[in-house]
Amino acid sequence: MPERVHVPSSTGPHLAGVLDMPEGEVRGWGVFVHGFTLGKDSPAAARICKQLAAEGIGMLRFDALGLADSDGDWGDGSFTVKVHDTVSATHFMAERGTPVSILVGHSWGGAAAIAAGRDADVGAVVSIGAPSDPSNVERHYDAVVDRACQDGSAEWLVGGRALTLKRDFVEDVRRADLTDKISSLDRPLLIMHSPTDQTVGIENASEIFRMARHPRSFVSLEGADHLLTEPGQAQRAARIAAAWVEPYLR
Repeated sequence: MPERVHVPSSTGPHLAGVLDMPEGEVRGWGVFVHGFTLGKDSPAAARICKQLAAEGIGMLRFDALGLADSDGDWGDGSFTVKVHDTVSATHFMAERGTPVSILVGHSWGGAAAIAAGRDADVGAVVSIGAPSDPSNVERHYDAVVDRACQDGSAEWLVGGRALTLKRDFVEDVRRADLTDKISSLDRPLLIMHSPTDQTVGIENASEIFRMARHPRSFVSLEGADHLLTEPGQAQRAARIAAAWVEPYLR
């Protein structure tokens, strides 16, 4: 059964997490990093982690700062904070006696997983539908970004909830650059992406693959949408990841 946990963030507030416990023989442990404003219970996060657990790989998934059940203010986060919180999550897992072998990130979380990979002391990184440039999320809040930069903050409505977009958040995301993070990752990297992804185009996967060093792998998730909402899509991605990561598990 899933276990609910509280993960210390890099900035102080606690992040709400769920541990999907591995079934059968324990092959290893991992941390899942969700997309921009999606949360730990989004279809991609929940289904991928549950399938990996069924494959013997226990997974921690957690809500980003200020989202869903996590403490803090979402506007105090940023891409840098998301990366640091990912590293903090791996430390949390190590302290409980379940050191992490794999980081799995979806969408913006895929970019964060790559950026965190070197500092997280993991064996391998998996990105799913990740952008090569984290600042591409600005198009989601472009209607309020000018007001946030001018006034210091602006309310942003997304998915029926109000979030506060802050100037520091915007500036941090604009500064984010994966180029050095990808080329210096020094970890095996699996890049999965749908060629028909209408949210983050397949060219992003090509750019990440071009910048990455071996060992690097690419798998096409043909037929999948960006959010992996259709039946079986998330589970398929998880099964591929579970097979690919075998040599890198602790």
